[in-house]
Amino acid sequence: MTVSPLLTPYQLGDLNLRNRVVLAPMTRARTAPDRVPTALMGEYYAQRAGAGLLITEATVVCPEGIGWSNTPGIYTAEQIEGWKTVVGAVHDLGTPIFLQFWHCGRASHSSFQPDGRVPGAPSPLAIQGDAIHTPQGKQPYETPRELTVEEIKATVDAYHRAAQGALAAGFDGVEIHGANGYLIDEFLQSKTNQRRDEYGGSLDNRFRFLREILEATLTVFPPQRVGVRFSPNGVFNDMGSPDYRESFSDYARRLDAYGLAYLHVMDGLAFGFHNLGEPMTLGEFRNLYSGALMGNCGYDQTGAEKAIADGQADLIAFGRPYIANPDLVERFAQGWPLAPEADVKFWYTPSGDPALGYTDFPAYQ
Repeated sequence: MTVSPLLTPYQLGDLNLRNRVVLAPMTRARTAPDRVPTALMGEYYAQRAGAGLLITEATVVCPEGIGWSNTPGIYTAEQIEGWKTVVGAVHDLGTPIFLQFWHCGRASHSSFQPDGRVPGAPSPLAIQGDAIHTPQGKQPYETPRELTVEEIKATVDAYHRAAQGALAAGFDGVEIHGANGYLIDEFLQSKTNQRRDEYGGSLDNRFRFLREILEATLTVFPPQRVGVRFSPNGVFNDMGSPDYRESFSDYARRLDAYGLAYLHVMDGLAFGFHNLGEPMTLGEFRNLYSGALMGNCGYDQTGAEKAIADGQADLIAFGRPYIANPDLVERFAQGWPLAPEADVKFWYTPSGDPALGYTDFPAYQ
């Protein structure tokens, strides 16, 4: 019987992955208000440890980075201790796990901010779109304030401390979330970065914030344990820049010099497409980036196998299919059907039992 290319082992730096399936980072919002990871979260990740690699849900690096209710953090001793429980549950099953760093930037609201001010961003440009969910219910997006250079430097320091926290918690590596219209992506894209100082204007300047975060992280983790995520085609959080192809091609070339674990590209269009040209493909990035490439967003088994067989991707991250299919890899291996997609009302914290729509999906019978 022919073995699926998706299910073959892969050497990711110094990590030997049992297969090329990755649990994509997905916000599930199951913590208490203190943002401390729970034993239930450990159970959730352990259920999905058949993947070659797990990437955690987006995890805020500092209080100013918060933009969702009940999402985890990595900036207090209690949060670090909580993550140790999660990491231990996954490591007991022999699977490596990376922590994804997050700062929401303008995709936040004053009600989340520790000082009650409007959130900070590269430039004072508000998200145009639906309201944001806040602790007080739906609220209109606010026009963010432009971060000062001193605040930018302090945010880089927050990422550095987060890397130290991730190491202390036992994570095998970290992913820097530079996608989906959050703070790093806002600096990278011309639509949201209209600064006139050393953090705006040229591609070199727009890349500077990510470069400083990456280099701070690399003082804690070696490069083969650090990944970066991009969404060049994405429209989520009102993104999409006319120079997207030029920009992300340049950024991929720059990242290639660091010898990172992987570049995680949301090449699929399941989150929507900005329609500013043709979508950027993994094949384009393969010509720009010599390290491991991870595809993501809307893949099924057939599409994932083709991407790997054709040499376009080395790994494929699965998000929504993993919600209702904790045994996704075994279903792929055995040719078993997938469970119906989970109802959106269970994606995030439901009222009542946090296990509902989270850890209660059965394996295939």
